[in-house]
Amino acid sequence: MLDFLGNQFDALFAWLFGAVVQPALYDLGLMNYWDEAYTGTETLLLGVIEITLLCAIVLPLQRLLPAEPAQQSPAVRTDFVYTLINRLGLLPLVTFALTFPVEGAIESVSHEFGLPRLTLESVAPWFSLHPLAEFLVYLLLFDLLGYWVHRAQHGFNWWWELHAVHHSQQSMTVWTESRNHFLDDLINALIIALVARAIGTPGSQFIWLVFVGRLIESLSHANVRFGYGPAKRLIVDPLFHRWHHGVGIGHEGRRHGVNFGVMLPFWDMLFGTARFDRAVVPTGIRDQVGGRDYGRGLWAQQGRALQRLWGRLRGAPIPGAERAPGPKRA
Repeated sequence: MLDFLGNQFDALFAWLFGAVVQPALYDLGLMNYWDEAYTGTETLLLGVIEITLLCAIVLPLQRLLPAEPAQQSPAVRTDFVYTLINRLGLLPLVTFALTFPVEGAIESVSHEFGLPRLTLESVAPWFSLHPLAEFLVYLLLFDLLGYWVHRAQHGFNWWWELHAVHHSQQSMTVWTESRNHFLDDLINALIIALVARAIGTPGSQFIWLVFVGRLIESLSHANVRFGYGPAKRLIVDPLFHRWHHGVGIGHEGRRHGVNFGVMLPFWDMLFGTARFDRAVVPTGIRDQVGGRDYGRGLWAQQGRALQRLWGRLRGAPIPGAERAPGPKRA
């Protein structure tokens, strides 16, 4: 199945890059940017596929079975803008530009000192004959990484001030997954990219790992009043993740929150942060109820987060913070 999907994607990508992008680079005299264009085209195509699937499947469900029938339309539109920026290539290209020289340096050091490049296939050659099993193992590893990165986003005060952009949405929809501070997104993407390089994740696997992860995350933010039934303990569903966004629950609960799992609830169950309540709860941050403004548009949200971050780094008191106790670690 993975091979079939991969072949179909490769064929579509080859046509798009060969028929459209590469000739445009040549005509514009930009062939020096071939690597960036190659990565950008790949990201763009995946983003278009993902957004198309979400529009076709999830948007009708949000209209038919909404968790919250009345939502703030401007806030939802802002989240869609975040989605376009995140999925159609701007942030991934910046990440690529930053990680490319770092990966090159790692490759040089590894070659100079004769360090082997460890992969699942080199550790256990059996995986070379079972790509689906290899994919599932990588999926588990990256989901475990995602769980602890998410815990860190809540656990460190400076990081929380960036991550709060995501949690400040009081009208959650399928587009809310992309509502993040750009610096938060960049840190997260760099961690994932460098870990992928360190453990030798094949590029053909990595692209689908990212796609599947983003799709599940988007679905978990959907504005629907149902979960996945018996599968709720196997995959993060909208009701499970909604409690993570709940006012006074997701960030202020035990250990500064619950339900941190990105794709799988297993890690929350293993580390004692799972909460399987099925009720629909209001979302947001507690001090929003007291009137604190996290910004009503994309640029206001980005700017206010940087102001909060600067205040944390300077040790200045954060207005309203006494109404919304956050992490105790600096």
